Amino acid sequence: MSGASFVDYVKIFFRSGKGGAGSPHLHREKFIDKGGPDGGDGGRGGHIILKGNAQLWTLLHLKYQKHIFATSGMAGAGWEKTGANGKDVYVEVPLGTVAKDGETEEILFEITEDGEEKILLEGGRGGQGNVHFKSATHQTPRYAQPGEDKKEGWYILELKLLADVGLVGFPNAGKSTLLSVVSAAKPKIADYPFTTLVPNLGIVKYRDMQSFVMADIPGIIEGAHEGKGIGLRFLRHIERNSMLLFMIPADSNHIHKDYRTLLSELEQFNPELLDKKRILAITKSDLLDKELIKEIKQDLPDIPYVFISSIAQKGISELKDLIWKELHSS
Repeated sequence: MSGASFVDYVKIFFRSGKGGAGSPHLHREKFIDKGGPDGGDGGRGGHIILKGNAQLWTLLHLKYQKHIFATSGMAGAGWEKTGANGKDVYVEVPLGTVAKDGETEEILFEITEDGEEKILLEGGRGGQGNVHFKSATHQTPRYAQPGEDKKEGWYILELKLLADVGLVGFPNAGKSTLLSVVSAAKPKIADYPFTTLVPNLGIVKYRDMQSFVMADIPGIIEGAHEGKGIGLRFLRHIERNSMLLFMIPADSNHIHKDYRTLLSELEQFNPELLDKKRILAITKSDLLDKELIKEIKQDLPDIPYVFISSIAQKGISELKDLIWKELHSS
């Protein structure tokens, strides 16, 4: 998924449909010149509805749609005919899409399941025809209700990726390389910081035809929660992950300190991230001999860990086993 095709934020002006007016029609027929009220109700205005689509991974299809309008309901007519409803507009979004008020940024709801539908803006109700206002004392009302007005406004749609495992690490920690080795994802890989400019998702196949979803998030640097680098824009994707896989290269000067720095950035962005399960992968471990591995083990954080090398395919099966075990432990 290239940077141009990954869009995780759009702001759109939505408008629902106005309700149709009720009819004030009075019954007229040959030989009946003073019939009673028979005005029908107006139709409901069209809703704006968000619908989850598991086949979508991005909001790209909405990037250039700045205005989305539903149609209005039709007016009622004589013979108690109800006007047609306005056509609802379905806006398909990827799972993990959050709808927010465009002015206050208040979260309205989230779409997390395939086929899930939630009304963003209700269409106006149709007005009642004059037949509803007939009474013993007022047998020929010549008025009817107008349709309820439309609703409109700016709304934000923001995507938070849904994945089982989120990869957390500084730039150039080997996250993209790991994802390319364990899944069919093809992230851009190079030996310099900030290669990953967009999150990448990969489905990792496990034993007995099972699988889990792994997300490679752009690298974190100190101060990411303050907007430094490109970390802040993508930290929100980590909120959706069930588990965090911290990745620190074996040639780090201080693995434990690097881990604490990464943890601090996550905590300052959203303290709830610290409630997620965590495991550690020491990457590029093909550079290590047994003595160095023994030495490094003495200064590791107190979380499950594994030594891996994506290039040498070392420790990959053990990593998958550890991920699967932690994902399914209570």
